[in-house]
Amino acid sequence: MGCGVARVFRVRRATTLAAMQSTADTGPAELGEARISTDHTTELTRAECLELLASQHLGRLAVVLGPETPIIRPVNYLYDRPSQSVVFRTAPGSKLHALRRATRAAFEIDGIEAGLAWSVIVAGVTAEVSRPSEIARLNALNLRPWAPGPKPHWIGIAAWTVSGRRISLA
Repeated sequence: MGCGVARVFRVRRATTLAAMQSTADTGPAELGEARISTDHTTELTRAECLELLASQHLGRLAVVLGPETPIIRPVNYLYDRPSQSVVFRTAPGSKLHALRRATRAAFEIDGIEAGLAWSVIVAGVTAEVSRPSEIARLNALNLRPWAPGPKPHWIGIAAWTVSGRRISLA
């Protein structure tokens, strides 16, 4: 466990998505890809969760602002495979302020298809992307924010902890 704390510390100090990747690749999922299944629920593997993240573009960001005040905001995003991070654009405001102050955030997506519901949660370290070459690479991915106005800040959440499940609908 002490090793994980050191990894998280190194990720928090990172200022680029590439630096975040070096620790995100060795997260807890490497302990095994156990699949737990009940009659109606199946735990998803990390690989299945990452595929779902890559296939969607709208999720919910959860970050704590203050001692006990979480904020949850919908954001459109991209899953950036090279950095193993959820990335999105934002403007100055409460979300950016909270992300700059927080050491971690959670991100959730879900969906329903063919009689099955699924949910994926990412928890990880946040970092604002500040390196010009990283910003240029992300800008080339053409993520278009839904909300009007300029969104000059790129934020990444390292996919340190990824979990998901699929539920058979009744």
